[in-house]
Amino acid sequence: MSEESNFHLFGQLNTEFKTITAMINLYCLKHHQIHTENFQRCDQCQQFRVYVKQRLDRCPYGENKPSCKQCPIHCYKPQQKIKSQIIMRFSGPKMLTKHPVMAIRHLIHDRRSIPEHNKDMISNYKKRKSLLNKV
Repeated sequence: MSEESNFHLFGQLNTEFKTITAMINLYCLKHHQIHTENFQRCDQCQQFRVYVKQRLDRCPYGENKPSCKQCPIHCYKPQQKIKSQIIMRFSGPKMLTKHPVMAIRHLIHDRRSIPEHNKDMISNYKKRKSLLNKV
Protein backbone atom coordinates (compact mmCIF):
# COMPACT_ATOMS: atom_id res chain seq x y z
CA MET A 1 0.00 0.00 0.00
CA SER A 2 1.38 3.39 -0.90
CA GLU A 3 2.24 5.98 1.73
CA GLU A 4 -0.71 8.27 0.97
CA SER A 5 -3.23 5.43 1.43
CA ASN A 6 -1.70 3.82 4.51
CA PHE A 7 -4.26 5.05 7.05
CA HIS A 8 -7.28 3.71 8.89
CA LEU A 9 -10.92 4.44 8.11
CA PHE A 10 -13.21 4.47 11.14
CA GLY A 11 -16.56 2.70 11.63
CA GLN A 12 -18.99 2.63 8.71
CA LEU A 13 -16.36 4.08 6.37
CA ASN A 14 -14.15 1.02 6.85
CA THR A 15 -17.11 -1.30 6.23
CA GLU A 16 -17.94 0.57 3.03
CA PHE A 17 -14.29 0.42 1.95
CA LYS A 18 -14.18 -3.35 2.47
CA THR A 19 -17.34 -3.70 0.38
CA ILE A 20 -16.06 -1.62 -2.53
CA THR A 21 -12.72 -3.47 -2.33
CA ALA A 22 -14.57 -6.78 -2.70
CA MET A 23 -16.42 -5.33 -5.71
CA ILE A 24 -13.18 -4.09 -7.28
CA ASN A 25 -11.62 -7.52 -6.75
CA LEU A 26 -14.54 -9.30 -8.45
CA TYR A 27 -14.36 -6.89 -11.38
CA CYS A 28 -10.58 -7.12 -11.72
CA LEU A 29 -10.61 -10.92 -11.47
CA LYS A 30 -13.07 -11.22 -14.35
CA HIS A 31 -11.77 -8.40 -16.59
CA HIS A 32 -8.03 -8.12 -15.97
CA GLN A 33 -6.90 -11.44 -14.43
CA ILE A 34 -8.48 -13.93 -16.80
CA HIS A 35 -5.51 -16.26 -17.31
CA THR A 36 -3.68 -15.99 -13.98
CA GLU A 37 -3.64 -18.55 -11.20
CA ASN A 38 -2.86 -16.21 -8.30
CA PHE A 39 -5.06 -13.16 -8.01
CA GLN A 40 -3.29 -9.84 -7.68
CA ARG A 41 -5.15 -6.60 -8.32
CA CYS A 42 -3.94 -4.87 -11.50
CA ASP A 43 -2.38 -1.39 -11.26
CA GLN A 44 -5.49 0.31 -12.67
CA CYS A 45 -7.81 -1.33 -10.13
CA GLN A 46 -5.34 -0.75 -7.29
CA GLN A 47 -5.13 2.95 -8.17
CA PHE A 48 -8.92 3.16 -8.21
CA ARG A 49 -9.05 1.44 -4.79
CA VAL A 50 -6.59 4.02 -3.39
CA TYR A 51 -8.71 6.82 -4.91
CA VAL A 52 -11.86 5.41 -3.27
CA LYS A 53 -10.13 5.22 0.10
CA GLN A 54 -8.97 8.83 -0.17
CA ARG A 55 -12.50 9.98 -1.10
CA LEU A 56 -13.98 8.10 1.86
CA ASP A 57 -11.33 9.62 4.11
CA ARG A 58 -12.25 13.15 3.02
CA CYS A 59 -16.06 12.71 3.05
CA PRO A 60 -17.54 15.67 4.99
CA TYR A 61 -20.27 13.41 6.40
CA GLY A 62 -17.64 11.29 8.14
CA GLU A 63 -18.99 8.09 9.70
CA ASN A 64 -22.57 9.26 9.01
CA LYS A 65 -21.91 9.13 5.28
CA PRO A 66 -24.86 8.24 3.07
CA SER A 67 -24.28 5.90 0.15
CA CYS A 68 -22.52 7.67 -2.71
CA LYS A 69 -25.53 7.10 -4.97
CA GLN A 70 -27.76 9.04 -2.52
CA CYS A 71 -25.26 11.71 -1.49
CA PRO A 72 -25.90 15.34 -2.45
CA ILE A 73 -22.13 16.00 -2.49
CA HIS A 74 -20.48 14.31 -5.46
CA CYS A 75 -16.81 14.05 -4.58
CA TYR A 76 -15.68 11.63 -7.31
CA LYS A 77 -14.21 13.05 -10.49
CA PRO A 78 -16.54 12.34 -13.46
CA GLN A 79 -14.29 9.65 -14.95
CA GLN A 80 -13.88 7.92 -11.58
CA LYS A 81 -17.63 8.08 -10.96
CA ILE A 82 -18.24 6.28 -14.27
CA LYS A 83 -15.62 3.67 -13.35
CA SER A 84 -17.32 3.15 -9.99
CA GLN A 85 -20.70 2.69 -11.68
CA ILE A 86 -19.25 0.15 -14.14
CA ILE A 87 -17.61 -1.83 -11.32
CA MET A 88 -20.75 -1.77 -9.17
CA ARG A 89 -23.07 -2.75 -12.03
CA PHE A 90 -20.84 -5.73 -12.79
CA SER A 91 -20.03 -6.79 -9.23
CA GLY A 92 -23.28 -5.92 -7.45
CA PRO A 93 -25.27 -9.00 -8.53
CA LYS A 94 -22.25 -11.27 -7.94
CA MET A 95 -21.83 -9.92 -4.40
CA LEU A 96 -25.01 -11.74 -3.32
CA THR A 97 -23.34 -15.11 -3.91
CA LYS A 98 -19.68 -14.23 -3.22
CA HIS A 99 -20.13 -11.90 -0.22
CA PRO A 100 -23.80 -12.08 0.87
CA VAL A 101 -23.42 -10.29 4.21
CA MET A 102 -21.58 -7.37 2.61
CA ALA A 103 -24.13 -7.21 -0.20
CA ILE A 104 -27.14 -7.14 2.12
CA ARG A 105 -25.46 -4.60 4.40
CA HIS A 106 -24.77 -2.42 1.34
CA LEU A 107 -28.39 -2.69 0.15
CA ILE A 108 -29.68 -1.70 3.60
CA HIS A 109 -27.25 1.21 3.75
CA ASP A 110 -28.53 2.36 0.34
CA ARG A 111 -32.06 2.64 1.76
CA ARG A 112 -31.14 4.83 4.75
CA SER A 113 -32.19 8.44 4.71
CA ILE A 114 -29.56 11.08 4.03
CA PRO A 115 -28.48 12.74 7.27
CA GLU A 116 -28.59 16.51 7.35
CA HIS A 117 -25.02 17.77 7.21
CA ASN A 118 -24.06 19.72 10.32
CA LYS A 119 -20.95 21.11 12.02
CA ASP A 120 -20.67 18.10 14.36
CA MET A 121 -19.90 15.82 11.41
CA ILE A 122 -16.20 15.61 10.70
CA SER A 123 -14.36 13.74 7.99
CA ASN A 124 -12.26 10.69 8.76
CA TYR A 125 -9.21 12.78 7.78
CA LYS A 126 -9.96 15.47 10.39
CA LYS A 127 -10.71 12.81 12.99
CA ARG A 128 -7.36 11.10 12.33
CA LYS A 129 -5.50 14.41 12.53
CA SER A 130 -7.20 15.37 15.81
CA LEU A 131 -6.31 11.96 17.30
CA LEU A 132 -2.68 12.41 16.24
CA ASN A 133 -2.57 15.87 17.83
CA LYS A 134 -3.82 14.45 21.15
CA VAL A 135 -0.93 11.95 21.34
